[in-house]
Amino acid sequence: MDHFFRRKRIPAFLKPLLSLSLIFASFLMIQKLKLSEKDAVGVKHVRDPAWCGSECFSFKKTAMTSSGTSDSPVPVKDLETQQVPNVTRASWDAQVLNCSADASVRTQDWFRRLDQRFHQFVLHRHCRYFPMLINHPEKCADGNVHLLVVVKSVIEQHDRREAVRKTWGKEQTVNGKKIKTLFLLGSPNTGKDAKNLQKLIEYEDQIFGDILQWDFMDTFFNLTLKEVNFLKWFYIYCPNVQFIFKGDDDVFVNTHNLLELIDFKVEQRKAARLFMGDTISKAIPIRNRQSKYYIPKELYDKPYPPYVGGGGFLMSAYLARRLFVTSEGVELYPIDDVFLGMCLQRIHLSPEMHPGFRTFGITRRRASTMNTEPCFYKNLIVVHKLSAQELLRMWSVVHSQDLICAQKTSI
Repeated sequence: MDHFFRRKRIPAFLKPLLSLSLIFASFLMIQKLKLSEKDAVGVKHVRDPAWCGSECFSFKKTAMTSSGTSDSPVPVKDLETQQVPNVTRASWDAQVLNCSADASVRTQDWFRRLDQRFHQFVLHRHCRYFPMLINHPEKCADGNVHLLVVVKSVIEQHDRREAVRKTWGKEQTVNGKKIKTLFLLGSPNTGKDAKNLQKLIEYEDQIFGDILQWDFMDTFFNLTLKEVNFLKWFYIYCPNVQFIFKGDDDVFVNTHNLLELIDFKVEQRKAARLFMGDTISKAIPIRNRQSKYYIPKELYDKPYPPYVGGGGFLMSAYLARRLFVTSEGVELYPIDDVFLGMCLQRIHLSPEMHPGFRTFGITRRRASTMNTEPCFYKNLIVVHKLSAQELLRMWSVVHSQDLICAQKTSI
């Protein structure tokens, strides 16, 4: 799929300037990484997906109802044993990139009417799993992981990943509960500097050991590929993880509040079917051709199922395994969070709304002072959207002993 959503050609007179800019940016990035390397102790970089062997995996089947669902709540301590049956792969099996266009689609009348920007997506929609360029099967093998933090990113956004690692994505153990972090990446767009970008991301991973990368181009339409490839990866390599927080690299996450929310759900015995975030209900496809989220009628012509904003959401590992099996029977859709809503609909489960997840910001009026008020961040769970510098600054303020907030803050 090297031709999958290519960028427009760069004018010849701009190429020398862009090359010089990349060299300068690469030099600065390497200097930052070298500084960070001093703090990265004991990082293990593993590229072989089969390094662990069968002894690392224990796929136990669970008793299911005839409808394929589990009606009774599952205690959190038993979540790792509630595996979804039928798929017991021991390593990543997509080794060769060999996916040609589906020529039969071209003969369909609806395809001829379809906006051309969606042609490549539809022609390659059957291409679901891709070879891994960077893999870390050991990430979940280190004992029971309470929370796996999974962050969608792109190669060029090193500063965002660096800020996340220093703040809410920091790997740590809180009250005996392990938190691990992974960043999900595709491959750089084909071009003159793709090899240099790939070398930079490999060097970054050698230092931090927290990147999963697949061999598909990092484009907006391919965000759904990150969802399905991660779900499969998680099913294979993470039998002992209990919860997943999945979000973007430009959000603020209050880790303390997130862990408290998980504890509350466990106490309520409602943890097994947990899928929570900023829920969007009764939405319809956007028909404005200028919108990033434009969907033509030929591609989808009915209301969306309830879904959560992809900026940040929480789900149980048990449900993630069910979503993996379900997703294999759902046709890929170019908007990733809507696609997950379609998968949830298949298993007759609606996402749960929580006011602490603000994937559109604290208020949608970007100029509002509420969006920069640290006491709101102290009482919320997820806030979107912040630059790397804003995230570092807000994290420092929110965790400062000098910050005094009222006990309850209303918005």
